[in-house]
Amino acid sequence: MRIWIYLFKAPKRVLNISRKRQITKLKRQLIRIKIALAQEKVETKEMLSIYRRYTIKKATPEEMNQANKQFVDVLKGLGIGVFAVLPFAPITIPIVIKLGKWVGVDILPSSFNEISTKKVTVISNNQSPDQ
Repeated sequence: MRIWIYLFKAPKRVLNISRKRQITKLKRQLIRIKIALAQEKVETKEMLSIYRRYTIKKATPEEMNQANKQFVDVLKGLGIGVFAVLPFAPITIPIVIKLGKWVGVDILPSSFNEISTKKVTVISNNQSPDQ
């Protein structure tokens, strides 16, 4: 009788463990996406402030180069958004990203590429960038 209970519970236990692993993996991936989007938000706000300063002739050429690179990242994000609207998006987006890497074209914005290589610090709304 004990052997029967063990044989019956073992696959159930294995399924529970694998389910918990998958949920944990999904949570980690969603947190990575959240961090990347937060970084994009901060960089886009900085880009807009640089463009605002450019309109009153107070932006340096280095700042303008940085703002233009961020603008290209925003356009890349919009390009991926087009594929998100299409049918079979969970299939087409990874394929397009792999094809882009294979051809040598960077399709994802820079914050999504750098998330695994560098530590991201995000400034909260109640802190100023000077602190």
